[in-house]
Amino acid sequence: MDGRLLLKDCSLFRADGRVRTGMSVLIEGGAISQVSDDAALPPRPGDWAVRCGGRLVTPGFVDCHTRLVNAQLAPWAGHHLLLPLEERYRAEAVLDARLTVSEVEALTAAAIGRGLLRGTTMFVEHLHAPACVEEGLSAQARVARRLGARLLNSHASSSTTDSRPGPAQVEANARYVASTHQDPLVRASLGVAASFAADDELLRVVGRLKEELGVGCHFRLAESDEDLALTWARHHTRIANRFETFGILGGASIGAHARAIDRTEAERLARTRTLVALSPRLTHTLEGGSALGMEAVLLGQNLVGLGTGGAGTLWEELAASFTGVMTLARSGRMLDPDNLMATFLVSGPAELCTMVFGQPSGGIDVGALADLVVHDFVPAQESSNYTPHLLMQLSQTRALWTIVQGQVVVREGQLLATPQLGLEHDAARAVEAVWKRA
Repeated sequence: MDGRLLLKDCSLFRADGRVRTGMSVLIEGGAISQVSDDAALPPRPGDWAVRCGGRLVTPGFVDCHTRLVNAQLAPWAGHHLLLPLEERYRAEAVLDARLTVSEVEALTAAAIGRGLLRGTTMFVEHLHAPACVEEGLSAQARVARRLGARLLNSHASSSTTDSRPGPAQVEANARYVASTHQDPLVRASLGVAASFAADDELLRVVGRLKEELGVGCHFRLAESDEDLALTWARHHTRIANRFETFGILGGASIGAHARAIDRTEAERLARTRTLVALSPRLTHTLEGGSALGMEAVLLGQNLVGLGTGGAGTLWEELAASFTGVMTLARSGRMLDPDNLMATFLVSGPAELCTMVFGQPSGGIDVGALADLVVHDFVPAQESSNYTPHLLMQLSQTRALWTIVQGQVVVREGQLLATPQLGLEHDAARAVEAVWKRA
């Protein structure tokens, strides 16, 4: 799209739950260039002026831990979730090892399309495709560019895969990292599946390459008590300590779940600026772990965001997080639950995006990345902090327009690059093909 994009007559979201009505937002060159009262920003010839009609505009949302591909192969269902962690991982790995590049591409496209239609503008992907690591990650990058999404992807390398040794997976991941260094939409990190699935040699290679490349690392962190017990039995240490020993924690690194960590580990993660991607909905579905991990993280002033793990939506995770926070607040162990909702959905993810892409994000402010969502919702003007109330209302509405890097990717609820229905058919065929080969 050439020229300027101008959002007229907006209601602008603020993290304190209040809204600014009657506003205009001007977007130029992938960033917000002006925010003013509506009358002060008339459209010029050549502008694309979007008449928002008082609808709410928010920053784009970030899925801080997703499995765009693998969650579609082994959906979270009762018979699967009731398996012990290591057995469940092995069952998923059988399917993951059979993925081809074209299947990775098809499944990624359908999942990103769904996310864009819900207002997710950035996806932090943890791919596991050991037979085609570099090629699979590159296919995901092509999809993100084609659909106009922001992507940070890595490979969930492990030492338990027969098809390719763990260090070889990490080396392939590293080659891909180098190819995305200056990409405006796509960046890469290194990845580790989980502590119980990684031997010391794999972690040693990851730590060395992380330092050489200057990138973060994405890993599942203390997902359950079983993860913690397996790590202790094999390595005689707790998980966060083990990862720090190998240099894996740090800025732009993401630890998913963190359900079985204590206060000391939470402080370690906070000190290293490792983002914790919480998936609180899992506390109601997976055996093991507890709310103690969430409490430790929140009390430790950690950098936090929400992740879907590729199943469900960020709105479902937000509702579950509010339930967990209110439980802690009723027991006197958590203050200010309202502001935490904006931290989960906006503030923490925005800091991650800024670390990765090097520009301010997460606010509707001059100079910030123009990753925005126009919701089909007109908010009431509030005089107090009603952030949870406002966000829960948004969960019942659709994203009317989704804008990434200043480009419209969803218009009037429709994906612009290609019809979503075609992507869904391609994904269904890919799933069926993998299942048949398994």
